[in-house]
Amino acid sequence: MDFGDLTVHIAVQGQGLPECQKIRGKEKAMIEVTNVDHLGIRVTNETGSIAFYEQLGFKVERRADGDTVTILRNSHGIELNLVYNGVDSTGGKNILMDVPEKHTGYTHMALNVGSISKALYALREQNIAISQGPVSFGRSDAASVFIRDPDRNVIELRGNIAPGEQIEGLERYDPDA
Repeated sequence: MDFGDLTVHIAVQGQGLPECQKIRGKEKAMIEVTNVDHLGIRVTNETGSIAFYEQLGFKVERRADGDTVTILRNSHGIELNLVYNGVDSTGGKNILMDVPEKHTGYTHMALNVGSISKALYALREQNIAISQGPVSFGRSDAASVFIRDPDRNVIELRGNIAPGEQIEGLERYDPDA
């Protein structure tokens, strides 16, 4: 809603006024996002999806009563909500990544890992296919690998490269080159 040049401040009980910032030349109240609470992923197969995400260190925390949601959490508190009412109407393709026409939406989630080389080892041990990578973007000391869940949702695993560590097959992508 546009209030013209009026600056609107909403006081949250006991917290005072929010910070403001200029947006398109007008001062507006700012929403302070502090963290990602959880990620909801629509899937077609609850059992297969749970088995996949367990390989990434997630465990079933609970199933939502009377709903098609299973809540997973890892040891670092990252929460995934698997919504298992998906229908495969694209013949096993991810409509955001696998078709020529580009649709709007979230293309992938990126998860930080403690060690990219340990993640690569675990992926090989668990026979999880890498769809892209390992790749280093820009001048970063980190590398990423991309994998797909059973519904072809894209997951980026990103971790630091230790000083002097050699990552087999690492491609360096420099957007300035």
